[in-house]
Amino acid sequence: MRQIGPDGVDTLPLLTVVNVPAAPAGCRRTLVERARWEWRPADGGDPAVAAQEFLAAHGLPLDDLARPAAGHDPTGPCGAALYVSAAAGALLAGAPPGAATPTPALPDVAVVVYGHADARRVRPASPAAGPWRLGDWAESWTPAEHAAAVEAVREAIARGDVYQVNVVGHACARYAGDPLPALARLGALPGARYGGTLTGAGWAIGCASPETLVELTGGRLVTRPIKGTRPATAAGARELLASAKERAEHVMIVDLERNDLARVARTGTVRVDELFAVRRWCDLWQAESTVSAAVADGLGLADLLRAVCPGGSVTGAPKRAALDRIAALEPVGRGAGMGALGWVAPGRIDLGLTIRTAAADAERVHVWAGGGITWGSDPEAEVAEAAAKSAPVRAALAGR
Repeated sequence: MRQIGPDGVDTLPLLTVVNVPAAPAGCRRTLVERARWEWRPADGGDPAVAAQEFLAAHGLPLDDLARPAAGHDPTGPCGAALYVSAAAGALLAGAPPGAATPTPALPDVAVVVYGHADARRVRPASPAAGPWRLGDWAESWTPAEHAAAVEAVREAIARGDVYQVNVVGHACARYAGDPLPALARLGALPGARYGGTLTGAGWAIGCASPETLVELTGGRLVTRPIKGTRPATAAGARELLASAKERAEHVMIVDLERNDLARVARTGTVRVDELFAVRRWCDLWQAESTVSAAVADGLGLADLLRAVCPGGSVTGAPKRAALDRIAALEPVGRGAGMGALGWVAPGRIDLGLTIRTAAADAERVHVWAGGGITWGSDPEAEVAEAAAKSAPVRAALAGR
């Protein structure tokens, strides 16, 4: 395990406005990093337990999420950023982590604890940091290889191995300049519920995710799975609403999420509050549902992470069997994509699923995109859908 002091690298000045997804809006101008912990598989141990213990040691007890939060101490911590990679989530689920990550500089779990500083000492982040150039994108697989993976999933469905598998591709591009302003642009994309950035020594993540992995407020857990995509036109909305294939795919994941929440909820409290609502992200319509449940007494953060990571909408059903297929089919690891990123504090958790997400290391910017594959999937259409999801992210990174 690595415990790292407040980060002082150029990409994250100590007193720059914090832009962590889901951080309290009223606090962002006064947040200052107090402590940091990062985990990689070579460190060993249980990262979910270690994260919970680290938070408790720094004044953020999350061992009983049903317990009302204590009164706020203005001198104490405000909360913490929490990042969990898809590979770490697979480990928590007892599944293989998949192919090697293309971003080894990134940790697989990061916890950054923030307190409040004098607002007069906090300077706004610069909107630009000099010239920026993004090179050509190099794909982790060709369209034909992506289509072949879709066919392999369909064959696994025909054998009865799985019902649905989410297949994800990766691309990277070399850059020159400071990547943080480019990554920060993602948060301005329309529909980016979890827009923001998280940085560390030699790495940075930018998020434009619209999807809630898990939220906890007022003793109630909420997840908002997204599954089903069409162009954001009137015809696209009608087609999405009328598609039996998209609705069946969506309902499978809603059922999976209901089961995930039931593992950590008070008995009999899981409910579907909204089913197959069509909402917009950039130039795409997407179908979203809302599932909620009352949190069980004594539930801690570690057990919650085990129940919901990795998210069902980016794995498939059954989740463990889908993770086995993903590990066998995807040639490149998911890195910062398809994980969790957001804010945790006593009485409040809000983690987004890191779809529509990019990451930077010292040399390259990386993006991931994919989609859920069912028996009714058309390989060429699935390849096109992944490209459509990735296009706004790549355009924002390029400054267009």
